[in-house]
Amino acid sequence: MQTEKAVYLFCLARAGLLPDVPMTGLDIDTPLLREDVSGVSAVFSEVPLEEFSGPAAEVRLTDLAWIGPRALRHSEVIKQAMHYSPVYPARFGTLFSSTESLRRLLNNNLLKINAFLDHVMEKEEWAVKVNLSREEAVEKLFAERLQDQSDAFASMSQGIRYFKERQLRAAVEREISSKMKGILEDTLAELTECSADWQRREVVFHGQDGSDAKTVANWAFLVHRADAECFSASIVTANAQHHPYGIVFNLSGPWPPYSFVPALKMETDG
Repeated sequence: MQTEKAVYLFCLARAGLLPDVPMTGLDIDTPLLREDVSGVSAVFSEVPLEEFSGPAAEVRLTDLAWIGPRALRHSEVIKQAMHYSPVYPARFGTLFSSTESLRRLLNNNLLKINAFLDHVMEKEEWAVKVNLSREEAVEKLFAERLQDQSDAFASMSQGIRYFKERQLRAAVEREISSKMKGILEDTLAELTECSADWQRREVVFHGQDGSDAKTVANWAFLVHRADAECFSASIVTANAQHHPYGIVFNLSGPWPPYSFVPALKMETDG
């Protein structure tokens, strides 16, 4: 019995910029194909529908040994396209029932797709996750306040000084959230100066074993390739300034512009 096939979409790109580069799809036996509509090219391959649909597929899609290499291949195909053209990256596992269905997607969304491809031309996504150790932040700020009042504290008796230090620490505890919020807002403003767009992403990782450090912000930036050095330098500066307060800015990328893609009408029907 012939295996039912589905159309697996990798990305959309400018047809006039994308060359015919011999590549394969999710596995070495599946050729990479194109469907061009009014200057927009859909990069896709055919896959067995049963791999992504049905009860067995639900189990398979939770198996990292199965999904890992395919997700990596998905990313590799998109990055290859990005060498030549701006791309609208599809999420892993985006399926269509036929190339006709895929063509309808393009025809129904040409204006939106073209506007997006214009927006991301020569740009890439960079991710910034911000980790905060509240304990380190409190200790640093408390030490600064103690230093500011060192002369006054020096003339106090041991008992009074102990009481005043407890008051000072309590004040720092109340102040710390506002202090950290200000640092994040100032850093975000500096990073947006080196980027064309940005998005606030969901914080999905909240802490680390054995540490009070937590992920407190997760940002995505759309950065022009010419501004990548400026953007990276801003992260280095931010870490140098704020690491003593227990704040670490973790930069990763460049990535396809996943965080900026607009929703398309009839994005999938698989």
